[in-house]
Amino acid sequence: MEKREDGKVKSIKVNRRSQLAKYVFSDWLSAAVSWSLFYLFRKIYIEPLKFGYPIDIELDVRFFLGLSLIPFFWLFLYYLSGYYRDVFRKSRLSELWQTIGNTFLGVIILFFTLLLNDVISTYSNYYISFAALFTIHFVLTYIPRLMLTTRTTHRVHNGEIGFNTLLIGSNEKAVDAYLDIKNQAPRNGNKIIGFVNVNDKPRYMLEDHLPHMGSIDNVKAIIEENHIEEVIIAIESTEHDRINRIINKLIDTNVLIKAIPSMYDILTGRVRMSSILGTPLIQISHQLMPAWQENVKTAMDYIIASLSIIITSPLILFLMIGVKLSSKGPIFYSHERIGRYGKPFTIYKFRSMYLNAEKNGPELSSKNDDRITPFGRFMRKSRLDEIPNFFNVVKGEMSLVGPRPERKYFIDLIIKKNPHYIHLLKVKPGITSWGQVKYGYAENVDQMIDRLKYDLIYLDNMSVFVDLKILIYTILTIIKRSGI
Repeated sequence: MEKREDGKVKSIKVNRRSQLAKYVFSDWLSAAVSWSLFYLFRKIYIEPLKFGYPIDIELDVRFFLGLSLIPFFWLFLYYLSGYYRDVFRKSRLSELWQTIGNTFLGVIILFFTLLLNDVISTYSNYYISFAALFTIHFVLTYIPRLMLTTRTTHRVHNGEIGFNTLLIGSNEKAVDAYLDIKNQAPRNGNKIIGFVNVNDKPRYMLEDHLPHMGSIDNVKAIIEENHIEEVIIAIESTEHDRINRIINKLIDTNVLIKAIPSMYDILTGRVRMSSILGTPLIQISHQLMPAWQENVKTAMDYIIASLSIIITSPLILFLMIGVKLSSKGPIFYSHERIGRYGKPFTIYKFRSMYLNAEKNGPELSSKNDDRITPFGRFMRKSRLDEIPNFFNVVKGEMSLVGPRPERKYFIDLIIKKNPHYIHLLKVKPGITSWGQVKYGYAENVDQMIDRLKYDLIYLDNMSVFVDLKILIYTILTIIKRSGI
């Protein structure tokens, strides 16, 4: 991030949480005020039409209950819609339509849950109440949002806010892209801090303008060390054969990826304007689901995982005793797994094997594995050993549905044979997956690769509906005790 003061460039870390808090507080306050005004509107206008005389305004229990709960309903609705994502890159026009859509949906929900039994003189009062609540809520919500977004947009255009950006490319096309972005007025927010090369050469044209930070082979380390938020691919036509390698290098990083379009891209309609004044770029999206579905999926993860822990607590106690009595060793098995964007995390399971089962190195289990204890075999049949995975879900490290997490040792072996595995790191690993339901447990690397195709197909078809189907089939597997 950059802030310019007296001709000098000062590096600052823009607090996204602070910016998010501004939007959340503004929306909460707007919802509280709009509900209060609507309550007064009903007392002053709607109810006198029914009773034929003025109604005393009393702030009763119903008013305060609504005042305490309804603003949080609106915040949850905005969260599900994806409004609070990327608070520094908002479009005022998109924000207008999103606010209209969210307000309309929210008012419909409130109308049918709280207002349908309201006192009225004629059915036209329903339409008046609906229009009043919609208008009050929309105006009080959108105006503060517009002020916040406009101020942020101006700060981006003035160069006060910038996003650390890395150029991939080193010659004529990269130079043109850099100069175009640098000389652009107003600014688009890209603070280009350096470049990486794709093909090794004695000298690169872009060295006259930017620091050379390394090659594409160590791009992930460069991104992490320099807090890169955006990557712009500006490679020559002679380097296009490396595009798959470049994308694979970036696929498990949480950065915004853009590319300078070729004439072919323009003619085939792949280039979409995101800004009238900005440099035309193709955005390569990490997003596999619409924002609202991804947020619904996340909400389902936390709610179902938390409820599962509470409901299965007696079973958890039974399994803890069973594991402890079955063989020597700890009750829980914990091991490092690789999660989203390649970040390691510790997975928790009930121990189902004898102590020191992997004294000879990492090894996958099989149907007749003598390392599995009798009680462990019982747990695995119904996948009860994976109940502690719910704690990983609550911690945000896993999802209910997603490719099963693997150890780095096996991931390295798989990638050598099938580099497409890297795409699975775009999503959180899951307790269950389509590959798990369709194929089951893998006993060796070749079987893991066979199962991979189901997980890749899942990525192309991710939706809340698909997740629900996988969860249902998983429950059936547990009931039938057909696990391994």
